[in-house]
Amino acid sequence: MSTHVALGDRSYSIHYQSLEHLPGLLEDEGLRIGRCLLVSDENVAAHYRSPLVRQLERAGWTVRSIVLSPGEQTKSAEALQSIYDEALTWGIDRQTPVLALGGGVIGDLAGFAAATLLRGLPLVHLPTSLLAQVDASVGGKTAINHETGKNLIGAFYQPRFVCTDPSVLDTLPMAEYTSGMAEVVKHALIRDVDLMSFLEENLVSILSRRDREAIAETIRRAVSVKADVVSADERETGERVVLNFGHTFAHAIESVAGYGTFSHGEAVALGMRAALYLSHHRHPDALPRERAVELVRALPVEPDPSALDFDSLYEAMRSDKKNTEGTIQFVLLDRLGHAYVTGDLRRSLVQRAWEFACEE
Repeated sequence: MSTHVALGDRSYSIHYQSLEHLPGLLEDEGLRIGRCLLVSDENVAAHYRSPLVRQLERAGWTVRSIVLSPGEQTKSAEALQSIYDEALTWGIDRQTPVLALGGGVIGDLAGFAAATLLRGLPLVHLPTSLLAQVDASVGGKTAINHETGKNLIGAFYQPRFVCTDPSVLDTLPMAEYTSGMAEVVKHALIRDVDLMSFLEENLVSILSRRDREAIAETIRRAVSVKADVVSADERETGERVVLNFGHTFAHAIESVAGYGTFSHGEAVALGMRAALYLSHHRHPDALPRERAVELVRALPVEPDPSALDFDSLYEAMRSDKKNTEGTIQFVLLDRLGHAYVTGDLRRSLVQRAWEFACEE
């Protein structure tokens, strides 16, 4: 079973298979057996690097492993340079694939390295977090952070394929797993009311990781939403912007609080609470806020967001790269399953939305 991202000659598939099938997928996708770069972080490598390297070496691959520190701080120019140094001193060519084994940080970082090494190496995403499986590994966004903001240096660069193995979520810390659920809920709210109903019926068993089939179905359906949107708008010039629902607040939260204080999913969950307040204010008769907010508030947020200064958050939102001519862009819902972009929201209303997001 697979999901297809239709982008002409840059089209690719998301395969829902065990990582042990990676050598066969590489062959099926026409990648030449030889050298490959495997980029991971210490946490993921401890579980999956050795068995994956053995599988690849049995199939004839020569693997160079690059293992980095975990965490958002690794999405940096320094870590990118370390990948460049390892790759270029080892001796690669334009057929050397980069295998990104990890969550969103590794996917973004290794993806940007693949996009820029020798002007482009084959990229294969092997996402090991729920957030990466349903969102970061699909769509071709690669980036590193800058001190002035998140993901400000990067490129659109599509992978050759994605291998999504739901079983690797068993070793994912619970906080990271629930963080990934924020992107799943986002996909449901902006595009798939049936997925929203599925989540409402199965959320307890999905969050507790008790129902493997429900989790697998959740991943497939969430990925399908992302794939459809990306296929229609690869470079975020139109429809793809709706994938930023909750993210105007989220990126500001991460920046002001300091990267890692709130997980990306926690920040998105808070951002969606605020965006739902704004959406209901605009469309009180069309948007059942209580139903949507109940689903979003089921996502745990550990740090206290009320400690963040709204003036600082608003200034961070003003520097968001998605803004147009200095106007802050917000993604709102006019009904469940349909999102749009607006930029004409008063500061006082945005502040009330943030206060709503912070309520217990």
